[in-house]
Amino acid sequence: MAENSTYVPRLAIGLVHYPVRDRQNKTVATNITNFDIHDIARAAQTFGVEKYYIIHPMKEQLMFVDRVLDHWRTGQGAKYNPMRKTALGSVKAIESVEKAIEDWNTPGTLLISTSAREEGLKKYSFSELRHEMHVEKKPVFMLFGTGNGMTTELLRSCSGVLESIRGAPPQDYRHLSVRSAVSICLDRVMGPW
Repeated sequence: MAENSTYVPRLAIGLVHYPVRDRQNKTVATNITNFDIHDIARAAQTFGVEKYYIIHPMKEQLMFVDRVLDHWRTGQGAKYNPMRKTALGSVKAIESVEKAIEDWNTPGTLLISTSAREEGLKKYSFSELRHEMHVEKKPVFMLFGTGNGMTTELLRSCSGVLESIRGAPPQDYRHLSVRSAVSICLDRVMGPW
């Protein structure tokens, strides 16, 4: 794959807390965790993500994210750990996927979901998505679900779905935390090859 080393691929990510599914296949909203805010922000900073959106419709949950961000960006945390302040610089709490896409405001964006489920959607391998980003120079907004994954309706609204992360044979165990999955995906599409 011939990649242009002077071009910087454009990528935003969204951690979707609604609409997602629970174990009974009902549409729910999941709680935002402190670990997801920090750990995904650090991975996003490492791999050059422009914006990391935490997507939740409930005001109380968004206020929780804003309190965490304020502590580390301008409060005591900013003095205590400047590296954390840097990592959290790209994080934004927002009400919906649509508002996140509108906020990023990048024409020609491919909206790519991640899912371990077979949904009959256009599939992108990691190398195909990398080619779209690095060679074709298409900006990408990548969505990661919480709970038991994003709803079928949300998945179908995307340009395609990224291949799932496979576990080592013969077991193919792949019940990863979303933090681990984000890090692996970012490395595969943005890391050096």
